[in-house]
Amino acid sequence: MKEDVLSTPGHLISLAARGFARLSEARLKPLGFGVGQLPVLVALGEGKASTQRDLARFAKVEQPPMAQMLSRMERDGLISRTPDPADGRSSRVELTAAAREKMPEAITTLFQGNREALDGFSDEEAAQFVQFLQRVIDNLDRIAGTETGPQHP
Repeated sequence: MKEDVLSTPGHLISLAARGFARLSEARLKPLGFGVGQLPVLVALGEGKASTQRDLARFAKVEQPPMAQMLSRMERDGLISRTPDPADGRSSRVELTAAAREKMPEAITTLFQGNREALDGFSDEEAAQFVQFLQRVIDNLDRIAGTETGPQHP
């Protein structure tokens, strides 16, 4: 039997990710947020990161794209930057009051979209699906780490 490349987990996950991104982008745009900003907003809102370097690490992106995103977010009034007293070369990044005020609605909007996307799934199926996706992500991170890590002869 011939394998169907369009039915592989990688392709289907990619389609689902693009669908989630389109839905989230459409629903977050009226609030002034972009879906790509979510890891930064969450990290800042929950106190998990406060520097560009830590935000890039948290969001799993390189420094240059993070710098560009932070510049746009600052321009749009979502974040503010202040010099880091511990490191003069670095800045502390914080959510503005306006961003903090809109965050609860944004989170509610995202959870609603996820519930709608999982319509027809039982709570147990939805939880299992999330566990499966996390295992796939962990496997991919491990594979990427071994393929980009030091090469031994």
